[in-house]
Amino acid sequence: MVSLGGATGECAGARKRRGRDAALVCAKAGWRGTICCMSQSEKQAVVTKAAPAAIGPYSQAVRVGDLLFTSGQIALDPATGALVDGGVEDQTVRVCENLKGVLEAAGISFAQVVKTTVFLKDMGDFATMNAVYGRYFAPEGAIAPARSTVEVARLPKDVLVEIEVIAKLG
Repeated sequence: MVSLGGATGECAGARKRRGRDAALVCAKAGWRGTICCMSQSEKQAVVTKAAPAAIGPYSQAVRVGDLLFTSGQIALDPATGALVDGGVEDQTVRVCENLKGVLEAAGISFAQVVKTTVFLKDMGDFATMNAVYGRYFAPEGAIAPARSTVEVARLPKDVLVEIEVIAKLG
């Protein structure tokens, strides 16, 4: 039984199954903004329809104690699974909206993010990405999270940007 962000409970799939399949069962059951027990340990998966579903053996985010670790988000529309049209600006907006969905599913916001890692296909896109990033992660008066930004040779689905975060819960 889990309580986080006002939601208390355990999905039926997690009650029936323990271990690494529990998060997938919860996702298929259509739970939105739910924390699903992955095992008897402190590790819990965050599952939401407000971000693209995991397409491999990973979770959208994992909570361990009072920390949340998100998987890298790319510019996939969670409703269609399709890559958004446009350049790095449009992709960064979609990435941030996906992260917003994951954070909200865990009951928090960008204000609780303490560290980000940004992966760019081309460091020449840094200024454009940074302008969008700043609106989400560092609005006026907010303490911006620590950040690493790296240029990479290739990203999943040949996107231009991917961002992952670590946040403090509570």
